[in-house]
Amino acid sequence: MEELSGKVAVVTGGASGIGLAMGRAFAAEGMKIVLADIEADALAKAVADLPEGTEVEAVVCDVSDAAQVDLLRDRAVERFGSVQVVCNNAGVGAGGLVWEHSLDDWQWVMGVNLWGVIHGVKSFTPLMLEQGEGHIVNTASMAGLTSAPFMGIYNVTKHSVVTLSETLHSDLQIVGASGVGVSVLCPGWVQTRIHEAGRNRPGADGAVQAAEGADDAGFADMVGNLIAGGLEPTDVAAMVVDAVRTRRFYILTHPDWAPMITDRTDRIVAGKDPVIATLPV
Repeated sequence: MEELSGKVAVVTGGASGIGLAMGRAFAAEGMKIVLADIEADALAKAVADLPEGTEVEAVVCDVSDAAQVDLLRDRAVERFGSVQVVCNNAGVGAGGLVWEHSLDDWQWVMGVNLWGVIHGVKSFTPLMLEQGEGHIVNTASMAGLTSAPFMGIYNVTKHSVVTLSETLHSDLQIVGASGVGVSVLCPGWVQTRIHEAGRNRPGADGAVQAAEGADDAGFADMVGNLIAGGLEPTDVAAMVVDAVRTRRFYILTHPDWAPMITDRTDRIVAGKDPVIATLPV
């Protein structure tokens, strides 16, 4: 999709981090923007932060709820008539030993990270097929290509997003939908607030809440320090815009992390046990 000006982009998790950066980047290309987020106040500030003159629709949306994602699609079409780019980007995280997580932990993180993407794909793909044009960007992570310790739920959701995206890409090819492209975004450390995602957890009291326990709080602090030294979200957004333009499937923001991926796949093929994946600092 070489020409973006005048077209419509929907971005979930659009009030901060990578989502807001993607909204700004697409707006700078002359696109009309639909920003969706669960945080109403942050969403209002994000809209005000877009380039002057941007045509924008703001939608408060919990992507874990299929009906709300359908409403997001309907609002976009009612306002702008069509949707050419959808970024299923909303995400949360919780750290801890995999067997110690509560079922509520699993349901919350999977509801946003995996079901949010499933709902986006289910709602928007038929629209794009009908239009004969579109591009879907699903935000996974390097955690979808590796399996670092203390990140079990997050790893499960992001591996799932990668294979969902790969299968969507194949399914579209099989039905001859050449006008609809797919990308999967697999970033490493990026300067976002995902380590504070507990602020939006159902039942949260406004404090940062990941999984319960001091060890988990310490993990969140460690991740926060790593994130602080990560890429700027604007750099990631530029890669996404380029991938949409060139129909590139895999968007790997940290090429120096590639040996982690190849080591894992080599071990699988060789029948070797996994080793502890050490995330670069």
